[in-house]
Amino acid sequence: MVLDFKTYRDKVLGCWTGKNIGGVFGAPFEGIRQFNDATFYVQDLSMGPPPNDDLDLQIAWLAAVERYGRNVNASILGDYWLSYVIPNWVEYGMGKANLRAGMAPPISGALDNDYKNSCGCYIRSEIWACLAPGNPALAARYAYEDAIVDHAEDGMQAEIFCAALQSAAFVESDPMKLIDIGLSYVPEDGKFAAAIRAALDAKKEGLSFRDAIRRIHNTVPGTFGVQSITYAEAKAKSEAMGFETVGEPGMDAPENCGFFVAAWLYGKDFGEQMVLCNSAGEDTDCTCATLGAILGIINGESGLPEKWKAPLGDKISTMCIDKTWGGIWVPATCTELAERVLRVTPGFLGAQLCDVLAPGGYTIQCADNLYCLDLTDYQHRMNGSGKNHHLPVRELARLGSNVLRKEYPAFEMQVDLLGEPYFTYGEPRKIHVTVRNCFEMRRQEWAKITLHAPEGVELLSAREIMLPLNNLWGASAEAEFEFNADFYPSAKLEMLVEVQLEGRHSYGTIKVVMTRRG
Repeated sequence: MVLDFKTYRDKVLGCWTGKNIGGVFGAPFEGIRQFNDATFYVQDLSMGPPPNDDLDLQIAWLAAVERYGRNVNASILGDYWLSYVIPNWVEYGMGKANLRAGMAPPISGALDNDYKNSCGCYIRSEIWACLAPGNPALAARYAYEDAIVDHAEDGMQAEIFCAALQSAAFVESDPMKLIDIGLSYVPEDGKFAAAIRAALDAKKEGLSFRDAIRRIHNTVPGTFGVQSITYAEAKAKSEAMGFETVGEPGMDAPENCGFFVAAWLYGKDFGEQMVLCNSAGEDTDCTCATLGAILGIINGESGLPEKWKAPLGDKISTMCIDKTWGGIWVPATCTELAERVLRVTPGFLGAQLCDVLAPGGYTIQCADNLYCLDLTDYQHRMNGSGKNHHLPVRELARLGSNVLRKEYPAFEMQVDLLGEPYFTYGEPRKIHVTVRNCFEMRRQEWAKITLHAPEGVELLSAREIMLPLNNLWGASAEAEFEFNADFYPSAKLEMLVEVQLEGRHSYGTIKVVMTRRG
């Protein structure tokens, strides 16, 4: 399927306009556990929309893409996060603290992060969908890189789900199919998938909308709407809502995504869907903004109700971007933001997917299959693995937050810390290294894997290992290193894992950072 420029432009603008509408509408009710009755904006919008963080964080990501294009990854996004993003609250703050301590993604998103499963990254999914319209596998892969900067597990899965769904919405409009596509990109046995299935089941069983909200919460209970009150108050509010429990602190993304999915399914049109979404409470600016973006992509800006657009006047207002550095141009309107995306998309997608010389404006080649591929779609240890030599995004989501990975032109390398990034006196430590022959090299290699450790670290295994690296799909070279740091004087240990393919000038490295515990 080919997406023409006029349609693409209308849908990108619709995405940001819908995102802006939902974020502004839901903002006054954010963080409250109650059923809300508002049917339209309650703020005074005569001076334009108030700022909120549901749209502006993605402007920083767009700036990174404008500079680095398709090479943008979690490490680059982490640098932009430290340089340009102001907030230090909950998952944002812990992610930044970990990055400053030298903990690279995905460790930065998981380590000691009580809010790794909260809502701060699924609200950033739209930029990847807009840059990879009709190509959900690509959108989901960049959403993964984004999410692991400051989230993990179900929080990370929420952004993957949203990005894949929103990307597919550029060429598909059926809600049930889009939800099914989104679910194909996340592990089916996680809490996140359970929350989405709860919304689907409630609708299928004919439950009322409020009973659907109760079903979703009781399946994966969160605490976003009771974070600032005592437990007794939280328990009373929960019981008044018909919730069976207060919820697990920080486990907020699954139920909130379930809420906007339910509102989407139960509402008859844009206005009713917005009202229902806001009525569910909890993280209302995030849920309404994400649903607004989805509906904006499906309907285009031209299909969004003028009633909801007019009070905002196309204006956007930011609150999270540090403008003092002068490194980011912040657009004043949704139109400016959309046009910046339109300019960068051809370079991001490349000539294979984007025909910049097409009459009437460039066109985008969309994927024939919008669903996530399975590892079983490939024949292990066989040639002919097709164009995609990457692990499916769902498999990346399963890796765990203590697996560091990097991709190079000829290979991919992973370092599994086999636990959290700590070392302890009197206990030998191991790490596991995997090298995959990937991309289009299609030749057998020999991989030399070396662990560079500082003085005071005793290697209990070989420092350097040489292994054959086959070119067949699924083949890899794997090595394990064991060391003892009892005589290492510092509390912070930094080591370097190096991979060199024999007969090539290029090599790859992953820095391993651990801290002493005990």
